[in-house]
Amino acid sequence: MPEHEAMLPDSAQVAVFDEPNGPFRLTRYPLRPVADTEVLVRVRMSTICRSDIHSWQGKRPSPCPGLLGHEIVGTIAALGASMTHDMREAPLAVGDRITWSEYFVPGRSWMRDVLDMPQKAPGVDKYGHLSSDTAPHHHGGFGEFCYIRPDSWILKLPDELSDEEATPINCGVATMCAVIEAADIRIGQTVVIQGLGLLGLYGAALAKSRGAALVIGVEALESRRQLGMQFGVDQTFAPDAVQIPAHGADCVIEVCGDPNALVSAMQWLRPGGRLVVAGLVNPNANVTLDAHRILRQCLTIVGVHNYHPRHLPQALDFILTHRSVYPFRTLVDRSYPLANISEAMTDAAQRHVLRAAICP
Repeated sequence: MPEHEAMLPDSAQVAVFDEPNGPFRLTRYPLRPVADTEVLVRVRMSTICRSDIHSWQGKRPSPCPGLLGHEIVGTIAALGASMTHDMREAPLAVGDRITWSEYFVPGRSWMRDVLDMPQKAPGVDKYGHLSSDTAPHHHGGFGEFCYIRPDSWILKLPDELSDEEATPINCGVATMCAVIEAADIRIGQTVVIQGLGLLGLYGAALAKSRGAALVIGVEALESRRQLGMQFGVDQTFAPDAVQIPAHGADCVIEVCGDPNALVSAMQWLRPGGRLVVAGLVNPNANVTLDAHRILRQCLTIVGVHNYHPRHLPQALDFILTHRSVYPFRTLVDRSYPLANISEAMTDAAQRHVLRAAICP
């Protein structure tokens, strides 16, 4: 047996669904040796992102039989010969606990190498977004193993981080690092966050870390408005009762998934303000806007989808350095075995939990 590979089974389980809103079933696919540029990971935890729910519900294109799960933490079970270090040049070994980018890029392109947008490169694919029939089959978090494909970015995780703190890093936290960068938040500014789900809570904490003087959270659920106060939100309002300072907001961040929220956001912004759109991930999110307001108020509107690789280590560093300030571990508030994936998805879809975790 090669030194870079632990003893592995011949096959492993994954949980798949065959049609939108259908039940999940456990099935097995073979495990093959890793290629030189691959890593095989034994999944420790995979949290259910809102996009997983939307894919399962048929609100966004998703192949069937579908294998979901892209917020993943695992331990290395096998290393390809050329996979010696992570993206920060830390050495990798079998048994190391790691996370990795939610997407992988198939080779060089103008978009990746010249425009510096690998997350939008032609042919980019994402973990937990492929049919389970697509080789090598184990490419999502809702299973016992996952192959890390070539042209992914890997980060070794420090021992002091719990799985609950670490698992959302490669999606929720990294995405919000990209959002906060696009928002260009400065010391003393007023920031409004539309939606206090996981993304909004991370966004509030990040905004405070950038020096925002006032963070306003807009959220329909009272329980989440209360939770926001633990993550840097200074004031919270229901969507129909928002009060904005007379000078207006410097920035509004949309992570609620409601296209009509953009109308309110534009009304709250000061002249020269910025609107960052990050929650409208489903197609046909149509809304009618007064485009004249964009011109007259000199507004900037920016969309953020996925993130640049630089945001992954930023996300890790933020959680690591602020874990004593904010209770990040409590955001993953219930775990389920792989066999209970249908229950977990239903609980998450009905918002009975904030972030459900699958622990194979």
